Amino acid sequence: MRRIAHWSNGRALAGTSGRHGPVFNPATGEQTAEVDLASAAEVDDVVEVATEAAAEWGATSLTRRANVMFRFRELLDRHRDELAAVVTDEHGKVLADAAGEVARGIENVEFATGIPHLLKGSVSTEVSSGVDVQTVLEPLGVVAGITPSNFPVMVPLWMAANAIATGNAFVLKPSEKDPSASIRLTELAQQAGLPDGVLNVVHGDAEAVDALLRHPDVAAISFVGSTPVARHVYETGTRHGKRVQALGGAKNHMVVLPDADLDAA
Repeated sequence: MRRIAHWSNGRALAGTSGRHGPVFNPATGEQTAEVDLASAAEVDDVVEVATEAAAEWGATSLTRRANVMFRFRELLDRHRDELAAVVTDEHGKVLADAAGEVARGIENVEFATGIPHLLKGSVSTEVSSGVDVQTVLEPLGVVAGITPSNFPVMVPLWMAANAIATGNAFVLKPSEKDPSASIRLTELAQQAGLPDGVLNVVHGDAEAVDALLRHPDVAAISFVGSTPVARHVYETGTRHGKRVQALGGAKNHMVVLPDADLDAA
């Protein structure tokens, strides 16, 4: 059985918790892989790697960051059919819909290539007698994204592209239902020249989510998912001093056919 590991410090990292989750092909109902589910201790290790990488990446010039984004965008474009096929295999949406999702994700990376202009900051002179005001935009350090199963390429790229372009290190906790796309995105980012530790993937369930929400070195969290979980993410993250973006309540239709395995669903 194929095993899907975490990604940290520029390489695949096998889980050590002893817990795994099944990954299915929804079209056939066949289990195609097992994904490692991280413990809180494993999350701590990944965040430590990201924290070390964030210091150097945040001091990197905007030109270099933009160049990495340009190369990343070209690699995503070159591999868009492959990425769409990965989405179809594990999520189940038809290939045309998957291709549309990948296209929307690439648009977010295209936006991030303009980061030298977006991070210019501002200066206001003489706001009061002899007083000037300068706005300086700086990285936060380590930020994390918790993403849903329905858009395993688009939503991670919503979050990661701009977080990385602005000089942060990023920890992605994708849905454990369709985790392969996140690993492929990370491999392509590595090929684009992103330094080790700047983009990391930790698979898991509620234990991994709560570890990120409580970790003192994670400065911000972005979440997309159900309203009850969004509320938990917001309340827990802000209680621990984090900036939190919690997007809940989106709806997707679903058709249940007579032969559906309701237990599996």
